[in-house]
Amino acid sequence: MVKKIIIVGDGVGGTLLANQLVTKLYPEINRGDVQLTLLSNSPDHYYKPAFMYVAFNQFFEEELKRSEKSLLRPEIDFNVEEVTRFDFNAQALHTRSGKRYGYDYLVIATGCVPAPERIEGLKEAGDHFYQYTPARQLAERLSTIKKGRIFITVSFPQTPNVPHQCGIAPVETTLMLDDFLRKRGVRDQIEIIYTYPTTAQLMRNCLFMQRRVGDVLPGVFEQKNIQFQRSFTLSKVDPDARIAYSAEGEEQPFDILMATPPIRAVDAVLNSGVSQAQNHEGWLPTHHETLEVYGLENVYVIGDTVDLPISKAGGACHNQGPVIANNIAGKVRLGTNVSVYNGRVQAVAQMGLNAGMPLWYDYQVDVLPTPPTKLGGLLRNGFNRGLYWAVARGML
Repeated sequence: MVKKIIIVGDGVGGTLLANQLVTKLYPEINRGDVQLTLLSNSPDHYYKPAFMYVAFNQFFEEELKRSEKSLLRPEIDFNVEEVTRFDFNAQALHTRSGKRYGYDYLVIATGCVPAPERIEGLKEAGDHFYQYTPARQLAERLSTIKKGRIFITVSFPQTPNVPHQCGIAPVETTLMLDDFLRKRGVRDQIEIIYTYPTTAQLMRNCLFMQRRVGDVLPGVFEQKNIQFQRSFTLSKVDPDARIAYSAEGEEQPFDILMATPPIRAVDAVLNSGVSQAQNHEGWLPTHHETLEVYGLENVYVIGDTVDLPISKAGGACHNQGPVIANNIAGKVRLGTNVSVYNGRVQAVAQMGLNAGMPLWYDYQVDVLPTPPTKLGGLLRNGFNRGLYWAVARGML
């Protein structure tokens, strides 16, 4: 009987995993013993980390988008179908078009979505860079402001020890903003205020979710005349008065509010009944080593939908993909998982418009900050402009 593997989601996690599974299970796929299907609600694949560059006019939409089919091995059956319901008991998926897909092995790679509406007034008065259209709107505002106050705020999920999307992004964009305003010649007329909430995963009263990075940030910010404040947990925004209020009882006026907004899982995952996350956020209970969903047989999860204490970013998917590919191959051939995920994440942080800082960490070791360099910036630019597409194709 043909074994059916279905991946739901065409982000970097789902795409690279699909390609890796073809390589791993090529003999079985070639014989017709295994069928691999990828479902997505869009025919296009976006390089999502580039959205923050859009906010500083460094990327056009056409540069960060490819046809999903062009990134996939020909052995993969790709269908543009939006999954609306998971029926885990029947091992089946239902789509908006009315189709039903049965599976033997399932990977949920649906990511997360910004949810600014979860904080009163934030959707109306705030800007963010986690999707293309909001990033384009932010770019227009940052390109025209001549004086005033840019206030930066970060919101974490309410689920304990789960990070916000792309942990280093608020620091990256703060430093990019400083460079951008200096290039425009208006930096002296504009205040930049970076804030961080009282609770950041297991850290409290800090400037970053990992201690060693948080400890070096005051010196970096002071050198660039960036103001910073610990323990500002955004609770509501007054769009008319342009004031941000914190749960700690403080208030901050702004001309531009550049936010890392709340996030949640997609609707189909939210409504699946499997998540135990607080505030209906939807993160799936994930085995931290096998990446299986607790309580479900032969169901795995990759990327932003996990409830693990690691970055919701492509650098995590890059390491999770081979683990899941090995484990599904192990299930097909041996009936058991064979690989363990150690929490590994790696990336090159964009520390200003031209400098970069390689970073890596796992469950046991935190990020060790190193001085940003132009060589690091060149490495990040190379990844943005070319290497990423090789990663998505499962080649790196």
